[in-house]
Amino acid sequence: MDLLPTLWFIAIAVLWGGFLLLDGFDLGVGMLMLTSTRDERERRQMLNTIGPVWDGNEVWLITAAAGLFAAFPLWYAALFSALYVPLVFVLVGLIFRAVSIEYRGKGHSDRWRRWADRGLGTGSFLAAFGLGAALALTTTGLPLNANGDRVGGAFAWFTPYALLGGLAVVGFCLVHAAAFLGLKTEGPVRLRARGLLVRWGPVGLLPFAGWVVAVQLRSGTAWTWLLVGGAVVAGLAGWAGARLGHEGRAFAGSAAVLALGLGSIFTNVFPVVLPSTLDPAWDLTVGNASNSDYTLGVLTVVAALGLPLVLLYQGWSYWVFRRRLTTDHLPAAHTVRAAVAPLAAAVPGGAQGAADPGGSGPSGGSATRGSAGDDSFRGGPSSGGDDRPA
Repeated sequence: MDLLPTLWFIAIAVLWGGFLLLDGFDLGVGMLMLTSTRDERERRQMLNTIGPVWDGNEVWLITAAAGLFAAFPLWYAALFSALYVPLVFVLVGLIFRAVSIEYRGKGHSDRWRRWADRGLGTGSFLAAFGLGAALALTTTGLPLNANGDRVGGAFAWFTPYALLGGLAVVGFCLVHAAAFLGLKTEGPVRLRARGLLVRWGPVGLLPFAGWVVAVQLRSGTAWTWLLVGGAVVAGLAGWAGARLGHEGRAFAGSAAVLALGLGSIFTNVFPVVLPSTLDPAWDLTVGNASNSDYTLGVLTVVAALGLPLVLLYQGWSYWVFRRRLTTDHLPAAHTVRAAVAPLAAAVPGGAQGAADPGGSGPSGGSATRGSAGDDSFRGGPSSGGDDRPA
């Protein structure tokens, strides 16, 4: 087995794991926005916990897909063409999530915010379920022919394994988000997250455990049972930490469950990257699906130079926003001056605000509710439902 294709198989597995580890709690918080509380300030508190990091965490998904395309083009082509329908739902879900977060504070009515919360929760669910189904089918197989093309209709991908994988990632995201909220908040949100984790944490991880055990029974080895056992121990330790009020241990436990579980899954399927359910001879493997050694060598150099910088930057951003968030950190609703008026007044003879004493420029002195950047998680507070960290 060639060294570079093997290294890049490990890299792809790490990238997918990094996405689920970091963006998993973002997706989970989005889903919890639908049901966990009806108090607006608590909703804003929950949203502010992911406000500074959610878009950076999403980059792990882009990097995983780009690395898959560059290192294993046949794997990428077979997987993305076979799963065209669910991946479209993933894309729509990610769009709904981003738009809901960015525009939630642009309206000033409860109805607007309710629709934003519904878009955030629904989009997060679609993204988590679709990606879980895709990863499960990557490890359990698709009906591929000798050319790597899917056989069957547009919904040939919808199998019990796809359903199991989708529920596995949704359940993990909810558990991981509860641990994250307990770690990052104070007050009722923290207590509610801890209660949710203690009461429903083991249930939420059952589909993920089912996925791990299903792959283990299909192609596992004796020593990979150690990884499965380690995941079980980590889950119990995290649950015990949540019961004792140690949110850091609970979060570390859920992270370890993911790392050990995915480690078991990808180790068991290696060197197959996409099994064919029609004939094992048509499986895509690390050897027949990878790019040339020259291309993989260039990718390795680029990754060795760029990846440490990305990790340093993301670690720094988490360090900056490391403290717990309370509702007292959220500014009260108030009005702000329009950002455009002073610029217009600076243009000689071209500023309506400067010429109109009753306008919104410096002469009129009036204020307006919010501007175009109200909910961008940068700068100072704005009006109504601004959801940026204070």
